[in-house]
Amino acid sequence: MGDQNVLTVNGLYKNIKSVCKFVAEGARNAGFNEDDTFRIELACDEACTNIIEHAYGGENKGSIRAEWSATPSYFVILLHDNGRSFNPSKIPNPPEKPQNIDDLKIGGLGLHFIKKIMDDVAFTFGESGNTLTMKKKR
Repeated sequence: MGDQNVLTVNGLYKNIKSVCKFVAEGARNAGFNEDDTFRIELACDEACTNIIEHAYGGENKGSIRAEWSATPSYFVILLHDNGRSFNPSKIPNPPEKPQNIDDLKIGGLGLHFIKKIMDDVAFTFGESGNTLTMKKKR
């Protein structure tokens, strides 16, 4: 991956848009149509929001590094932060058929949404921070 495929921003809600634009540009370069590009942007927006809210516990507590690459099979997005880690398997899936809107406020909706949009979602946690890897089939 060349340097043109890396963007680092301060963890502020207003900066999420520039990360999404950066990723959308990569998706278009990889040959995705506007509908797929929009969905990829939504997943990116949700993931960045989660980083600020959950990993950092608020704005301006750290940075978000976004990288993208395109392989013959996949468009790959890496989002890296230095916030708190979590156990993805402990995040409940939302109910399949919620009885009412309150059933959806149990958390995990964003992660569920990301997994619905992207073909592969993986988290790694280590000394150097947290990395979310999202892949979309080309």
